[in-house]
Amino acid sequence: MGNVLIIGAGGVGSVVAHKCAQVPEVFSRICLASRTLARCEGIQKSVKERTGRDIEIARVDADNVAETVALIKKVQPSLVLNLALPYQDLHLMDACLETGVDYLDTANYEPPDEAKFCYKWQWEYQDRFREKGLMALLGSGFDPGVTNVYSAYAAKHYFDEIHSIDILDANAGDHGHPFATNFNPEINIREVTARGKYWENGQWIETEPLSVKQSFDFPQIGPKNAYLMYHEELESLAKNIKGLKRIRFWMTFSDNYLKHLEVLQNVGMTGIEPVMFEGREIIPLQFLKALLPDPASLGPRTKGKTCIGNVMEGVKGGKPRKVYIYNVCDHEECYREVGSQAISYTTGVPAMIGAMMMLTGKWRGQGVFNMEELDPDPFMEKLNHHGLPWEVKELA
Repeated sequence: MGNVLIIGAGGVGSVVAHKCAQVPEVFSRICLASRTLARCEGIQKSVKERTGRDIEIARVDADNVAETVALIKKVQPSLVLNLALPYQDLHLMDACLETGVDYLDTANYEPPDEAKFCYKWQWEYQDRFREKGLMALLGSGFDPGVTNVYSAYAAKHYFDEIHSIDILDANAGDHGHPFATNFNPEINIREVTARGKYWENGQWIETEPLSVKQSFDFPQIGPKNAYLMYHEELESLAKNIKGLKRIRFWMTFSDNYLKHLEVLQNVGMTGIEPVMFEGREIIPLQFLKALLPDPASLGPRTKGKTCIGNVMEGVKGGKPRKVYIYNVCDHEECYREVGSQAISYTTGVPAMIGAMMMLTGKWRGQGVFNMEELDPDPFMEKLNHHGLPWEVKELA
């Protein structure tokens, strides 16, 4: 049914390739492309060993629109799945517009020279995609992605109005390294060191980085400190969930992670401004990325669980209600299935399901869409079927 082009061969791209290969009735042809062909070759071999499917591979520089356009014309996919860096979102959207192909990503555009998470740039593509009769699905990962769908599902089935949403993301995995990040180090550290921000009563309120925390008892993990951060799904959910008065995002970090991060910040290693080193300019954070373990290498050594979900409060039938929808994912089980740890898995599976929704016609439209704007029910059903089962708890 579907011929797809996956761009990006990191941990998430690997999961998406494996999960698409598991569903041949939807994904009849798969091409995986990256700037580094050797990564594609390794994933191609793993997919064949684990699923028996042959996937195609290609080399492409996702920053080069002309090069991407040429590859799209060669592969002729129905859909391009962008699992590359957020810096490359606009280039890939441009390539899709030029070739008349639908588009999906897992994270919003971020300019390379500024740690700023904002949908403005991609929302500005609305008219161009609509006029071409194309669909662009933004943020089809877990957070953003599944957390957006949880919100839409709760609004449809559990509330007349949702007044507050707290998105809570806990990773209790242990990879054994003194310091490492579970996804791209450059993106991860830019995200964590940015100022916090949340939406309340129609306005955005900023906080100092990681200055606000709460303790939360995560299912199958236990109590953890979670720190208030800004995350891109807050922007679209504040816009699209009717009746919402407050939305916040929280993430857990170990004391060890925070200690290392503080030292790295203090010595300037997390900076994104160029500095001169031995007669040439370097970006400190990019140099640090080269020193840290590759997130794709963490799968075989990571143990423990993740828990991501939404605590939502509002009213139903005139009475107050509080509901928690969440998923618990096991790092070792993910590695056994697809050779990746749970952080990549929880992002890659929703990307595959989002693609499935588009290719099967469950989600169709012309223009640019965030996940909560579409019917949550078929997506939620597929989460249970493809490795990310969810639970609903009524809270006092």
